[in-house]
Amino acid sequence: MMNSPAAPRRFLFLQGVATLFFDRLGRRLARLGHCVHRINFNAGDRLFWSLPGAVDYRDRPEAWPTFFESCLKVWNITDIVLFGDWRPMHAQAISIASWRGLRVHVFEEGYLRPYWITLERGGVNRNSALPRDPDWYRAQGAGLPAWRQPAPIHGDFLPRAAMDVGYHVWRWLMSWRFPNYQSHLPVSPFREYRGWIGRFLRRGSQRRQRARVLQALGGRRFFLYPLQLDTDSQMRLHSEFGRQQRAIAAVLQSFACHAPSGATLLLKEHPLDPQIEDWAGIAAGLAASLGIAGRVLYLRGGDIASLMPDCRGMVTVNSTSGMQALECNVPVLALGRPIYDMPGLTFQQGLDRFWKEAAPPDGALFDAFRRVVVRDTQIHGSFYCSAGVRLAVDGAVERLTGMLAVSASAYRGAPLAAAGKAG
Repeated sequence: MMNSPAAPRRFLFLQGVATLFFDRLGRRLARLGHCVHRINFNAGDRLFWSLPGAVDYRDRPEAWPTFFESCLKVWNITDIVLFGDWRPMHAQAISIASWRGLRVHVFEEGYLRPYWITLERGGVNRNSALPRDPDWYRAQGAGLPAWRQPAPIHGDFLPRAAMDVGYHVWRWLMSWRFPNYQSHLPVSPFREYRGWIGRFLRRGSQRRQRARVLQALGGRRFFLYPLQLDTDSQMRLHSEFGRQQRAIAAVLQSFACHAPSGATLLLKEHPLDPQIEDWAGIAAGLAASLGIAGRVLYLRGGDIASLMPDCRGMVTVNSTSGMQALECNVPVLALGRPIYDMPGLTFQQGLDRFWKEAAPPDGALFDAFRRVVVRDTQIHGSFYCSAGVRLAVDGAVERLTGMLAVSASAYRGAPLAAAGKAG
């Protein structure tokens, strides 16, 4: 069923982000002569898709595999396009499509931040086909162009928020049309919106809190633990912790038992945390019970890049902020399995030893690693603003139609010289 790169392809789009990115990408592919189809799971999906060739899936979740296979056959699909490989119906679709030998193109937020999005064949993050072999990156990166910072993409939070609200409000208003839909989200978006409203109302006090914490640091060096969203699939599905509170407890307990007596640990709140949970209070309570209350600080908001000069080491589960730390030559310990977790980049001897033995990454290895990651998985652009979407569509079309996205099979057992070629 696989066509040559020059032949017209038959794309099937599943769920994307709550923006017009998939709609614009589908339109571009259709103008190039490819056939484009779409399956909507709810009314919000319909709101952000205006092309013909779409159908609604309204049946029960257990009937999804049969319906999906019938669409593949009837439309003679060659390529699947989706956002997020962890959503339950997406995971089933990937399994079926892979078994049938179809190309599966998975979009995700950028491995590099900001100004990038991710596009990989088969899976992303923990399911990425990227190797964890430092020598492979050294060999692959040797002939690649030098790293250059991408041009900035200026977006606005308000349009992004408006699109997200529009998606979920329309999904709720039209839920009668999709009576069997089950959201992949672990927390209701309307509960998160209430949290964001409260956060907006508290923005003045939180600016003062940031100032007090930064003043308390007084320019001294500290260990940094950037929190991830409790709803993030990388925390819930792709880590041993499952929830944020367990991860915080593990980090604080190790710090209390094994860090140097004068060390400070700074917990930084995720910039998109809706503050449904009081992580500051939870961390303070844990620190007090461990006898380290005066050595643990909590920072709300702020730019993580500004913290790098005074950071003596970063502990993360699998956040992309680890890439920022590596870029700044900061030692990193990953408790999960992010794509950058490998010898030479991250500390490999465990959390308890990290506090006293952390060493900076191999700068030459990180440079090669970053260049390979950009070549094989990153597209300059954004899902959330018009300028970024235009760039992202341009790059995605080149990858999708030019066969530049690297397949999983290319990494497994392939010679180094051929491993980065198109699948």
